[in-house]
Amino acid sequence: MEALGSLRVRDVMTPEPVSLPPSATVAEAVRVMAERNIGSVLVVGEDGRLLGIVSERDIIRRVLAAGRRPEETTLEEIMTRDPVTVDPEATVEEALRAMARIRVRHLPVVDKSTGRLVGVVSIRDVEEAIL
Repeated sequence: MEALGSLRVRDVMTPEPVSLPPSATVAEAVRVMAERNIGSVLVVGEDGRLLGIVSERDIIRRVLAAGRRPEETTLEEIMTRDPVTVDPEATVEEALRAMARIRVRHLPVVDKSTGRLVGVVSIRDVEEAIL
């Protein structure tokens, strides 16, 4: 992992991540995730601030396994609120450690100086950058 120490999140992240409002339905999110071949969507408010994240795992556990209807369930109802984020200037190693610690495959990238969502980094992004 030493080579990862100098690689920054900004170098591997996906800029302009897919995001939806909290009022979007789970069915809408699933369609977007399938179309874009992604494993999560970020939930943002009208002001562009990150409110939460919804992953495939969230949909399986909080919607399907709970017997809820994807067409009637909103992202706000199932999202992970206030997700752990990473700064674009953090090292990829720091991001991977955070992902391992909280057992996730995606981290929203938020510029700490502005509080703005600037991207998302995934295990896949890191793999593509180093392989």
